[in-house]
Amino acid sequence: MTTKTTGTIKGFIFDLDGVIVFTDKLHYQAWKRMADRLGISFDETVNDRLRGVSREESLDIILENYHGLALGAEEKRRLAEEKNSYYRELLEELTPDAVEEKVKDTLVKLREQGFKLAIGSSSKNAGLILERTGIAGLFDAVSDGNNIQRSKPDPEVFLKAAAFLGLEPGDCAVIEDAEAGIRAAKAGGMFAVAVHSAAGCPLADESLKTFEELLNIG
Repeated sequence: MTTKTTGTIKGFIFDLDGVIVFTDKLHYQAWKRMADRLGISFDETVNDRLRGVSREESLDIILENYHGLALGAEEKRRLAEEKNSYYRELLEELTPDAVEEKVKDTLVKLREQGFKLAIGSSSKNAGLILERTGIAGLFDAVSDGNNIQRSKPDPEVFLKAAAFLGLEPGDCAVIEDAEAGIRAAKAGGMFAVAVHSAAGCPLADESLKTFEELLNIG
């Protein structure tokens, strides 16, 4: 694996869901509610395919098991908004306890060491999640589904995050839990760090067993 040396990395860009906050179960519950209403078979196996991709692309994957009348673009848009409405209801129940103390402590220490921190998420609800969990102030910039046209594995969300930080892509490390995100980081010319479900991904420059190990990368 490639190893960055001290001083090479100036900023860290974090995926949100599955890295900082674990809201996978909330996404699953929201998609499941929508799918059940339409009589679509939806389970954890299908849900795993949604990791790291946009809401619209997730809907297309779910609709592979839909056998009703053909759906037009407007009907699909309404379904995506229906799911998001369910999801935002669930997000309202989030509290600062949803972020582990070791994650908060690591973010604080990275800032104290002079690193710039950003969120790079395909979610359009990143702002709400950061607000509900009380960690918005730990990040210098947020690039999310509201300011991108192409979702991962396209690198757009990470490239914009780097630009928001005022850094070159090569000065940034991306922290991801999905292969699509690792691919996006590499496509953007960034150092790709795999955590959680992506740990061991052969495309990653580094795989971590614990979040705190980030303190040893810069």
